[in-house]
Amino acid sequence: MSNKIKAYYDEAYPPVPDKTTLFWRKFVPWQIIRFFILNLKIMRIVVGGHS
Repeated sequence: MSNKIKAYYDEAYPPVPDKTTLFWRKFVPWQIIRFFILNLKIMRIVVGGHS
């Protein structure tokens, strides 16, 4: 009886972001724009629920 330990498959590991993705995640002006877009979406939901 052999108790070999199998390695995890590549599919078991999370994907690693590429350089472009990391750039956009760290680019502050883009984060500010996304922040305001998210806030507008939230406000639309809140205001729509209070009408």
